[in-house]
Parts: sequence; C-alpha cells; structure tokens
Amino acid sequence: MKRVEQVMGLPVSVDIRDKGDHLTSLARVFAWLHEADERFSPFRTDSEVSRFDRGDLTVSELSDDLLDILMTCDHYEQLSGGAFTARLPGKPLDPNAITKGWAVQRAARLLKSAGLEVFCVNAGGDVVTAGEPEPGRGWRIGIRHPEQRGEICAVVESADGAVATSACYERGSHIFNGRTGRPAEGLLSVTVVAEDLLRADALATAAFAMGVDGIAWAASQPGCRVLIVDAERQVHRSSDLKLL
Repeated sequence: MKRVEQVMGLPVSVDIRDKGDHLTSLARVFAWLHEADERFSPFRTDSEVSRFDRGDLTVSELSDDLLDILMTCDHYEQLSGGAFTARLPGKPLDPNAITKGWAVQRAARLLKSAGLEVFCVNAGGDVVTAGEPEPGRGWRIGIRHPEQRGEICAVVESADGAVATSACYERGSHIFNGRTGRPAEGLLSVTVVAEDLLRADALATAAFAMGVDGIAWAASQPGCRVLIVDAERQVHRSSDLKLL
C-alpha cells in the first residue's frame, strides 16, 4: 500500500509492505507531516517558528517540540564548529535542516507504534526504512546524480535505517556556511547513511556547509557511512558503504 502527497514543499511517499489495510496509519502519518509543516515552516508567517522569530513568542511560550528542534539545531551547530546554523545573521530563523528529518523520523515511529514492520518513508530523497520488502533484501535507495537531472549515481541498501542527501540541485545555493555567512562551496552532494533520519539529515547538511572539510568530518561521525561528491567530481565514500 503506497501513498504520495506534497508536504513541506516536496513529494513524500509512504510505502507499506505489511499485509492488511493501513489507510488509518497512512492518514495519521500525513496528518502529522502537514501539522509539522504548518507549525514549524519558516516560510509560513503564522507558524510557531515565524512568530518566535518576530518576537511574538518568548522562549517560555514555545512548544516542547520546537524547543527540541532548536536544541537539536544548537547541538549540530556546536558539533560542526558553527558551519551548520539555523540562525544566519540578517536572515530569518530557519531550522528546516533539522525539522524535516525530525518530522519524518517521528512519522516512521507512528507507523511502528501501529505495529507495522516493513515500510519506507521517502521525503524528497531523504528516506527512512524498516524491515525487508523481500526476504534477504533491504530497500534499495537511489542517490540522485548531483549534476544530471533524472539520473542516479549510486544505489544503497537499507533495511532498518535512514539515508539523507544534501545538495543544491533542487533549490540552488540554499545551504550556507555559518562560519562565513556565504553559500557553501566545495562539494556537489553529501549522502549520509545512519540509524535515524534526523541524524543523517543533520550531518549531511552540516558536512555540505563545511565544504571540503566536511568530507573527513562526516566520515568520522560514529555510526555513519558517507558518499560525497566534491566540486572536482571526485567521489569519497566510507570503506564499509556497500553500493549496489
């Protein structure tokens, strides 16, 4: 059973392979994702993020969810030495690099809490997987070619984990290096394979923001495997990352 909707400005698909009727679970997942978009999108003037950024809300008035998102942003800002940031000077507060992975990972937890064991949630190429769609085979996740639209440059397998890619092929130079305040440069794409999408997405964005320094930094993060294409078209990948 599969369903696709446009959420958070991108196509989100949920593919459930467990037997039975799972319309209620699908409805809950997409209701949550739409709720997260309404509450935390910096592009909506009435969202909690925008109201906080304007000063309409104080820290004490924020929801536990937004506090969690902002604290996670702070964590990755410190971890990356300031390259990753949700608070670029002169620009609105933008925690999207954390919010998407956070929201989609929670959507996956909703499916697991409903007793589902085999599914794939794909949010514009950032993916959470559970179980095996076929015995002995995980979900096959295609990684988009950073320069050739519609082409795949690699395929990885994931059974219970997440895959996230940061690049500029969809939205242009939207990832900034917090250390310089300028658009990130030096890399074409960063893919991180990890246990959960929040971590994979945050690390991929932070590494991309760091530029060439992000290659070794991302590879050194515990529990992660990487596939990175730099601006010279050189490919860097973890030795234990198996490509299909």
